[in-house]
Amino acid sequence: MAKIILSLVFLLSSLSAELINIYPSQKILDSKIPIVDIRTPGEWKETGILKDAITIMFYNEKGGYDIESFLNELNSKVDTKKQFAIICRTGSRTSVVGAFLSQKLHYNVINLKGGVVFVKAKNLPMVPYK
Repeated sequence: MAKIILSLVFLLSSLSAELINIYPSQKILDSKIPIVDIRTPGEWKETGILKDAITIMFYNEKGGYDIESFLNELNSKVDTKKQFAIICRTGSRTSVVGAFLSQKLHYNVINLKGGVVFVKAKNLPMVPYK
């Protein structure tokens, strides 16, 4: 009986978490879903950021990361009980981070495929990083 209950709890928790992979659009920007830009400060300065994006670096310039620090900052700036989006330069880093956040932490994450490269190609609103 305990195994059945444990299995149901696991199943329900895995059903509540979701990773959606979509391309950035004006519609997603208009939805006011929080967007977390996980690139580095150098990248933010180079290209700017999406208007209203929340900047929280995941991987540093050398490819290292501090999950605990990232999660502390994420949870202080974003209501992770609700759906939020993540973006990087091309969508490569966010595909890894999004899968981790969804599968391991059961967050409802939108991975913005194509990243900032796609955003710039579609002329979506970017602002300088301060």
